[in-house]
Amino acid sequence: MANMSNENQHADIRTSRQFIDTDDFSATLRRKGINLAEQRLLIANLIGTQQQEDLSEPPNCRGFGRIRHFSRITKSGWPLNPLPIDPASKRLGLDVSNKLRAQVFQNAICNWRCWYCYVPFQLLSANMKHADWLTASQLVDLYLDQTDPPPIIDLSGGQPDLIPEWIPWMIHELNTRGLGDRVYLWSDDNLSNDYFWKYLSDTDRNGMAEKRNYGRVCCFKGFDADSFSFNTCAAPELFERQFELMKRLLTTGVDLYGYITLTTTKPDRIFDHVREFFDKIQALHENLPLRIIPLEVQEFTPVTQRLDDGKKMAFKNQWIAVERWQREIEDRFTTEERNLNIADVSISTE
Repeated sequence: MANMSNENQHADIRTSRQFIDTDDFSATLRRKGINLAEQRLLIANLIGTQQQEDLSEPPNCRGFGRIRHFSRITKSGWPLNPLPIDPASKRLGLDVSNKLRAQVFQNAICNWRCWYCYVPFQLLSANMKHADWLTASQLVDLYLDQTDPPPIIDLSGGQPDLIPEWIPWMIHELNTRGLGDRVYLWSDDNLSNDYFWKYLSDTDRNGMAEKRNYGRVCCFKGFDADSFSFNTCAAPELFERQFELMKRLLTTGVDLYGYITLTTTKPDRIFDHVREFFDKIQALHENLPLRIIPLEVQEFTPVTQRLDDGKKMAFKNQWIAVERWQREIEDRFTTEERNLNIADVSISTE
């Protein structure tokens, strides 16, 4: 972001009228978030942070991890959320359930500043007061050094794809320890950069595609350019980049899913813009909407200090948008298609 130091971005970005220079900021944060020579990653430590206040259990793994209870059940009127419960259960041969525990690790960098993010911005700026350098081997050690480790390891953030090496390094470590068939690996991607291709080898990418127990969820940060920019503080034209990157990812063979946040300050034309979003997604693959789950934005502790009248209105507007979302799903897909296990929805491009 022009005229703003990296040290102050996490504090001041919510009030600035400038857009994040996503490509420049991504490169800066990548340099701060990975040590390639030693294969170390900058991982957030949650102890003593605002995020800790919202956790249902204290941070674990010496503060570098947290247990997340993924739940299929949502608020009345909101779509059910089968991610990553159903993909993980299918791959691991688990009984179908409405909840599943996951071990979450967060990298300490993110190139956008979504106002509704449950992570304090100070944990997204490579702040060494709340992070340290760890290897994939050390993360797996921490994961195993607990009673009854969860069946899922969730690589979250932050933006994990600023350091895309994290995923193949974790896959290699899990396979080396004989855990490759016993642990499901899940990672987030905010569809902001091409680092998946820029920094990974063909061998790395093919390994991710061939890994049965790996799933990747791509997060769409709005349903039109205006809502996207409002949500992320990024330039509105980058809304289109999300579709370009998703199109490329669909050709890789990686098991892909999606989230979308439907918050906006502008209730006019929500129905039209949600419909147009569906058209754009189905231009990538006809079935892709069935693999995308709307996430309800909620007020976590770090969010409270970021709120203004527009953001408060966005909490309400998301209910208008999700109603339209569900109507589009009903109009575009048969009952049989809508009832498919999300992991069985085909998005093959072959």
